[in-house]
Amino acid sequence: MPMMTAEQYEKGLRKLNLVVYMFGKQLDNVVDDPIIRPSMQAVAKTYDMAHRPEHEDLMTATSHITGNKINRFTHIHQSVEDLVKKSKMGRLLGRETGCCFQRCVGMDALNVLSIVTYNMDQKLGTDYNQRFLKYLEYVQESDFTCDGAMTDPKGDRSLPPHKQPDPDHYLHVVEERDEGIVVRGAKAHQTGAVNSHEIIVMPTIAMRQEDRDYAVSFALPADAEGIVYIMGRQSCDTRKLEAGLLDRGNIFFGGHEALVVFDDVFVPWDRVFMYKEFEFVGQLVEKFAAFHRQSYACKVGVGDVLIGASQTAAEYNNVAGASHIKDKIIEMNHLNETLYCGCIACASEGFKEDCGTYSVNSLLANIHKQNVTRFPYDISRLAQDIAGGLMVTLPSEQDLISPETGKWLEKYYTAGCDVPAINRMRILRLIENMTLGTAAVGYLTESMHGAGSPQAQRIMISRLINMAEKKRAAKKLCGIDEE
Repeated sequence: MPMMTAEQYEKGLRKLNLVVYMFGKQLDNVVDDPIIRPSMQAVAKTYDMAHRPEHEDLMTATSHITGNKINRFTHIHQSVEDLVKKSKMGRLLGRETGCCFQRCVGMDALNVLSIVTYNMDQKLGTDYNQRFLKYLEYVQESDFTCDGAMTDPKGDRSLPPHKQPDPDHYLHVVEERDEGIVVRGAKAHQTGAVNSHEIIVMPTIAMRQEDRDYAVSFALPADAEGIVYIMGRQSCDTRKLEAGLLDRGNIFFGGHEALVVFDDVFVPWDRVFMYKEFEFVGQLVEKFAAFHRQSYACKVGVGDVLIGASQTAAEYNNVAGASHIKDKIIEMNHLNETLYCGCIACASEGFKEDCGTYSVNSLLANIHKQNVTRFPYDISRLAQDIAGGLMVTLPSEQDLISPETGKWLEKYYTAGCDVPAINRMRILRLIENMTLGTAAVGYLTESMHGAGSPQAQRIMISRLINMAEKKRAAKKLCGIDEE
C-alpha cells in the first residue's frame, strides 16, 4: 500500500484497542487525551513530511525487499548514504517538532534485527532471518510505527536476570507451546509506546547460559492481549489540561513515556526472532546501542529550536547586541554543531555487514552519545541565562487575559520595545518547557539516559579504542624499539 498520510496514521491509531492507564484510571480515548495527543502529533509529523516533495530525499527510501517507496523509518540501511540521511532526517524532525518524534527506536530495532537474525542463522542453522524479513515487509507495506522495547526494570542491578528475587524484573519466557511462547515482564521508559502500531521486544543486557529464558526477541501488535500501558508523569504535564495554549510552551508537539507490562502474553513462532540464543544477546545489545546512539541527531534539531528561542528572547529583552550575549549564542551553536559532527561522522564511517545492512562506526557513535549526555545541558544552562528569571516566575495565561490583571502584565512585561508582552511570554514559556517542562524529558533526561547512561558509552569507548596503535605511534616517533 502507499505510504500513510498523517490523517491515515491518526485514523489507524483509533482502531487499536490499547489498554492504557494514567493517573490511576483506564483511558477510554487515548488519541484525543490532551496530555497524550501532542506526542501523537509529533509522530504524525513524520508521516506528513514524508509526503512533502522538498523533504522526500531524507524522509523516504526504496525498500530493498519490494523495491517500493517507503518511509525511511521502516528502511534497512543499504549504504553509507542511508546512514547519513538518517542523521539529517533526525535533525530536520527535531527542528520541526522541538521534541522527541518517537520513531527512532523502532527503526533501530529493525536494523539490528536484520543483522543479528542473519548471523544466528549462519551459525546455528535457524530461520530467524526469513521470519524477520517477512515481518519487515509487513511493516514497510503497512507503514507502521514500531516501538522498540529494550529496557527492563532490572530489579536488583547487582544481580543477573536469573538471580533476581523477582524473575519478572527482566522479561522472560514462562511457557513454550506448539504455536509459540508466553512471556511475562515489563519494559520501562517506552517512548511513544501508545502511539505505535507494533512493539518490538529485545533483551536489555548481555547474558549467559543461565539467563537463556530471558534471551528473547519478538514483535507483537501494540494491542495484543495481555499488554498494559501505564503512562509516566512529566514535569508540567497537567498544563495541557488547562484552558489556553501559552503556558504549554510548545503548543503543537510533545512526547510521552510508559511502563509496558506483559502479563503472560502469547507470541506466535512467526513473530519470534530470538529464543534462548543467549550467546547472541551481547551482539544485539551493542549493535542496537550504536544505531540508537547515532539517532541522537534529533537533539541537534531540538537544539536548533532552543538556540533560536534564546536569540529571540535576547532580542525581546533588548540585549541581543551585548557582547556576552553574542558569545553565549556562539557557544550554544558551537556545542550544537559539534553534536552534529558526531552523528555525521559515525554515519560516514559506516560499513557493510555480512547480511548487507550498513552499520555505523560504533566507536564514533559512542563518542557522539557521550557528548549528547553533556552538551544539551550546557546549551540549556545558557538558554536559561539569556532568558532571565522571568522564565520561571511568569504568571499564567489566565492572568494575562483577565480584565483585572492583564493590564498590569501588559504594562510590566514589555521591555521598552515594540514586542507585545504576550510574545515575550510565549518565547519564555517555550524555553521553560524545553529546559524544565515536558520537553525537557526529550531534550535533557533522554539525552542523559536514552540509549544507555553515560557510563555505558565510556565502557564501550574503552573497549573500542585501539590503545596499542596509539602507543606504537608514540614509541616510533621517540625512537623506542622494544623488539
